[in-house]
Formats: sequence, C-alpha cells, structure tokens
Amino acid sequence: MNISPQPSHLAQPARRRYLLAVLGLTASASVAHAGPLLDRLRERRAARLGATDEDTGHGLPAGARKLADVAYGADPAQTMDVYIPAEAHGAPVILMVHGGAWAIGDKAMERVVDAKVARWVTRGIIFISINYRMLPQAAVDVQLRDVARALAMAQQKATAWGGDPQRFVLMGHSAGAHLAALLAVSPPARFTPPPLPVLGTVALDSAAMDVEAIMNQRHLRLYDRPFGTDPSYWRALSPYHALTPGAAPLLAVCSTRREDSCDQARRLAARADGLGIQVQVLGEDLSHGDINSQLGLDNAYTHAVERFMASLHADLAHRLP
Repeated sequence: MNISPQPSHLAQPARRRYLLAVLGLTASASVAHAGPLLDRLRERRAARLGATDEDTGHGLPAGARKLADVAYGADPAQTMDVYIPAEAHGAPVILMVHGGAWAIGDKAMERVVDAKVARWVTRGIIFISINYRMLPQAAVDVQLRDVARALAMAQQKATAWGGDPQRFVLMGHSAGAHLAALLAVSPPARFTPPPLPVLGTVALDSAAMDVEAIMNQRHLRLYDRPFGTDPSYWRALSPYHALTPGAAPLLAVCSTRREDSCDQARRLAARADGLGIQVQVLGEDLSHGDINSQLGLDNAYTHAVERFMASLHADLAHRLP
C-alpha cells in the first residue's frame, strides 16, 4: 500500500482524517485508534529510510562489536545483527523482533536498536536484532517459523559469540511482540528445528494476543491482510490459545493510550493465571512508538522492564541495575 504525502495546508484535525482515509478507515475509528495509526505511519516512513541507510555501527559501547547480516536461512530477509559486548563469556542474550504490521520494518531501525544496545550491551548482555520475511512474501505463520528458526540458530551460535544458549530473553514490539509471544508460549515441537526454551519474553505493545477474538468483532482493517478470513488460522496464530503449561514468564507491556492493547494483555494474563503461567501486565502512559524507542533510556519504564528480566535469572539480576 502506498501512502501519499498529506496535503500541507490541512489543519491538524483534517490531517488526521486524511491519514485515516488513506488507510481506508472510517472516522468512527479515529478517536480510539488515531494515535497508534500515526505511530504505524511513522514506522512505515522509518522503515523506508532504514532500508536504504547502511548501519555503520556508530555509537556502539566501548569495546563492543557488531556482526551484521548474519544469515539464519537462504532468503536475504533471514538475517540478524549481533551486538557483542567486550570480553563476552557466558553472557545472557536478548533477541529482538521488530514490528511493522507484519509487512514493514527493519532490524537496524533506530527505535528498535539504539537505546537498547547502548544500555544492555554496556552491561555485558548480547543483543540480537532480527529480520524476517514479511507480507506479501510471507504469511504470518511463515514469519513465526522464521523467528523460531532465528532463535534456534542464535542459540546454536551463542557460545561462539560469548553467549549462553540457555539464557535467552525474547523481545518484540507491535507485530514483533505478537510473533515473540506466540513463539514463547507455543510447544517447541511446533517448530523445526525446535529452539531451546527461553528464560522469558518481553512483549512490547501487541494488541493481537487473541486474534480470534479480534477478528470476530469490529476491528481495524490492518488485521485483515495478515489474518485473512479463516477462523482456524486466527486461532492458530493467537498467543491466547497457544498458551502451554510450563511456558516461561512473559511481560506484556501495553500503552494505556490504547484500549485494545491493554485489554488484550489482561486477557492473556487471565488465561495464563488459570494455567499456572506467569504473565505480568505493565501499562505505560506512552505512545505505541515510544513503548519501543524509550526502552533502554534511563527512565522508570526501563527500570520496570529490567526488574522483570532480573527476576528471570541470577546472572541478569547481577548485570541489571
């Protein structure tokens, strides 16, 4: 979908209506969803810029190194960037899945990487940011298998990078949070090769924890393209329905400016509680985009996420403030 530049002469309310019209949404959706939609438009623009702007590794913490475009499959999209701290040995690893409505985005985007690398690589944690095949090339179930394959490959290579394959934390934003959560709560045998269990997962502002419920009610049209019309597909791609007893703890961060995101997070947490799975909900008064870009800055939000990660393993507790 091509988005034309909005006319510069429009007043702010008119500009918002114009953006909604371009996306094919009715005005009735604007009150509840204008903020997230504008964030997605910004993500689309940033993705276009990021796709043509070579990341040179500037701003890496002292002594750290970056392995760019490490392949985990034959497709050019199946690559990852690995940020390795100085003198890494047995280090924990964070694997990050970017968002972008299952159709856009890039592993090197500033809001995906910069603050997180600056904070956590400095603390001796390996940070990996992955790309994966997206719409229209790859359906969401294929994207899920890509993320699982990337995780399995990163775990296989972790020791050579100075990491510990048993100490991985999954993280994702938006569509990437949906994929990370779905992978984390699913039985490992669902994937080939099956990845090792992770310590836990941080899902950053996904509003798609129960895809079946979303699609069975009035919803944003952006969900129609990735999830289609088959109810069995909706259910298969719902973290809510994939929850498996014994799944690792999950932190669902949600923007309190988006009713759908926090409602979906609480819905997942309620079902997890009945299965004996730890799912925490962290509501933040931040936009959809800021939930991603502000994580890693020295703020109360980052500290809250770090408290969750510190609870997953003594080594993470030692490394995080």
